[in-house]
Amino acid sequence: MAKGSKKEIIKGILKENPVFRLVLGTCPALAVTTSAISALGMGAAATVVLICSNFVISACRKIIPDKVRIPAYITIIAGFVSVVQLLVKAFAPALDQSLGIYLPLITVNCIILGRAEAFAGKNAIFPSILDGLGMGIGFTASLFAMGCIREFFGAGTLFGFPITNMFMDPIIIFILPPGGFFVYGLLVAVVNKLTKDKKVQAGCSSLDGCGACPMGSSCSKSVQEEGDNCANG
Repeated sequence: MAKGSKKEIIKGILKENPVFRLVLGTCPALAVTTSAISALGMGAAATVVLICSNFVISACRKIIPDKVRIPAYITIIAGFVSVVQLLVKAFAPALDQSLGIYLPLITVNCIILGRAEAFAGKNAIFPSILDGLGMGIGFTASLFAMGCIREFFGAGTLFGFPITNMFMDPIIIFILPPGGFFVYGLLVAVVNKLTKDKKVQAGCSSLDGCGACPMGSSCSKSVQEEGDNCANG
């Protein structure tokens, strides 16, 4: 796989994680993460819709009039959400019941509509598919992490299997809304720490010159003036 393709996939996992970095899709992230299986189900459904809608929107980007692009995007997304919802109802009724109204609400999920508007509507098909895949993986990983933590501490189980019943009682607040906000805030802090950019040191070295200065691209001084300053140490 080409380097650019890997970048499109990887960016949605940490650097541009839709839930923890871009703060999108927080409603389903807090609502369906009371268990790991529900979190995985929602993430998988959203990923399928992301990939399919990005593909169609990218393929049709040149023929969709600019004035109606948002309604067109929503119509395309709603079509794929309906297909996914019918499949879940047919083959995973328990999952459909646990996700409830949040499954059809994928239609207006700001992650999916946002990627359609910001990326798929402006780029070729293959990069758009990779963008949808990367964002879907990031969304699924975020929900899964929250679901595992909340189910483990709030119910003492993981994927429905008892884990903590031998050494601790469940902390019920973790499967309640306050616990969801607590876990969400904790994971946001962790991801921000992991993706924190290195501090850029101001100034330049007389040995390297301004060409190697990390502040060169954003420096307010003229190139000639900066060059004179560097030459003078």
